[in-house]
Amino acid sequence: MELEKHYTNRTGWLRAAVLGANDGIISTTSLVIGIAAASDTRSPIVLAALAGLVAGSLSMAAGEYVSVSSQADIEKADLAREKVELETMPDVELKELAKIYVSQGLDEDLAMQVAVQLTGKDALAAHARDELGINEITQPKPLQAAFASGASFISGGILPFLVAFFAPIKSMVFYQYGFAIVFLALSGTIAAMAGGSNVIKAVIRICFWGTVAMVVTALAGYIFGAKTV
Repeated sequence: MELEKHYTNRTGWLRAAVLGANDGIISTTSLVIGIAAASDTRSPIVLAALAGLVAGSLSMAAGEYVSVSSQADIEKADLAREKVELETMPDVELKELAKIYVSQGLDEDLAMQVAVQLTGKDALAAHARDELGINEITQPKPLQAAFASGASFISGGILPFLVAFFAPIKSMVFYQYGFAIVFLALSGTIAAMAGGSNVIKAVIRICFWGTVAMVVTALAGYIFGAKTV
């Protein structure tokens, strides 16, 4: 028999990578479109793309590290409290664990037997998994998430940065939008395939919200450019 394919173990790095790549594409493209709508020279457009690429990647990495570290701190604090409770009132915790198994469909006698056996093996691990929802698969990894987020932002943002170098100035906005949609569709496809989800749904979702972001930014740039003429 072939083992079933599961994708839950990818949620940590995959979420950070997808978020980073899409944000790199959308943020950098939106920034370039906004500047291009207000400028008719290449230098400020390229400079804006470079600044957005560098600042965005560092911001994403730092933000992801802080966010995931906070999640890890919360889980550690919960585990510490649970450990104290197991030491001070083990009978109460045993009944609490059995009650969880009853809520999942076991009868009371069987639930208590399961709780006793799991408690005897590793009480903290049993409560962490079944009471707190903490396990090794979903355990937060700050450095991994930060690296995945920052690197993926660069991989996404470098694409509109290159377009800013080579696309005709007069048609920069249209080139940026067209290539961005292609990049987003490719990113959405890769992410959906890696996560085992619906490809079409993922592509439509990211392309729609990417379009909204770029249109709003282009309008802002156009209005700004018109006011400064």
